[in-house]
Amino acid sequence: MMADTGSCCNLVCLLIMSNSFHLVSSFKWPVPYKRFSERPPTNPYCQAGLIGFCPTGEVPDTMPKFHLEDRVEVWALKAPVWEFKFGDLLEKFHIMHDAMAFNNLDTGQNYTMEWYELFQLFNCTFPHLLENDTLLWCNQGAACIYDGVDDLHWSQNGTLVKVAEITGDIFNQFAMWALNDNKTGIYYETWTVEEEPGGKMWFDSYDCASFVLRAFDKLYGLGAKFNHSVHLNYTRIHLYSHEPQYLGNASVVFGPGANKTLVKDIDQFYAKFQSHQSMKELIEHLIEAYEEIFKDGKFYFFYNFEYWFLPMKSPYMKITFNEVPLPGRSETDLFQREKKPVSHYDDKTGLSHVNSKQVLQESLSVSNDDKNTLHFKGSDDDKDTLHFKGSDGH
Repeated sequence: MMADTGSCCNLVCLLIMSNSFHLVSSFKWPVPYKRFSERPPTNPYCQAGLIGFCPTGEVPDTMPKFHLEDRVEVWALKAPVWEFKFGDLLEKFHIMHDAMAFNNLDTGQNYTMEWYELFQLFNCTFPHLLENDTLLWCNQGAACIYDGVDDLHWSQNGTLVKVAEITGDIFNQFAMWALNDNKTGIYYETWTVEEEPGGKMWFDSYDCASFVLRAFDKLYGLGAKFNHSVHLNYTRIHLYSHEPQYLGNASVVFGPGANKTLVKDIDQFYAKFQSHQSMKELIEHLIEAYEEIFKDGKFYFFYNFEYWFLPMKSPYMKITFNEVPLPGRSETDLFQREKKPVSHYDDKTGLSHVNSKQVLQESLSVSNDDKNTLHFKGSDDDKDTLHFKGSDGH
């Protein structure tokens, strides 16, 4: 049985190499994330599950507006993925969801803002294989902003820490950027694909963490001054591959004249990752997927609405939780920083002050060794089930 699988894999790999090798050298690495002029309507087949996307947020395509001279605090928020199911379990493996909050000191208004998948993480990571053997992707992601900050949720197993203070004018400019970012960056990408750990990047992820990092960079560009005593780590889910082979968009890969052997192989690969199957089927299929990815070194990847073949290599897959400095911090600060306080929840204010214990904990988790990585096919951002409210852009 394994011999037949290997022969099939070799045949498919040869077909891919012969059809696409001459095209790969023209690609820029990492492949830039594609922006769109506007957000397209979603397919009715795509559903979020029990809790819809941002059910009680701001009116779609709107942001709050502050007085120009208002004093506004900016907060970084983190909580374990799937906390509603597993409590703080995934926090122990540094599998965290990221968000941010704004607290207007003059009006008393505060808002939570986050970017996540419209139809849950699994649907953003793998397509639906329909009865006619076609693939349907439900991979849109969007920002939501809603009234209030659930202090207990963020602080008890995660992070609730002030990182900057800005004016209402800066916030209003940021709000315009956020609306455009949300309209043009429409799809979620789970994976970071690299040649090796710390090596050349083929594709970058686009998820909750990358939104927060983008937002902080924009605020810095608008004049925000960040508190560099705060040290924040972010989750990434990595795939490791030799140079990817370009296959084409759906009309090329699956349209008239398509290679039937390749189409069948892609369908069979994604069939293993269907959410609507029994636990027994899921376990069987995940074992088969393990053999394909780790033994045969094969992974089909979807990016910018185009298909790629990843010739996988050791260590194949890894989750990391590494520090990204707040904007404006020099490179040398990473090595010469003081152990200064970060975050402590205050029952009276509902906000946080600084606490040296948490900074020490975060500084200990900056290194890139195996203590801070998990060789596991994990989740980054499935959070529509975490009691969040609100909507920004969809």
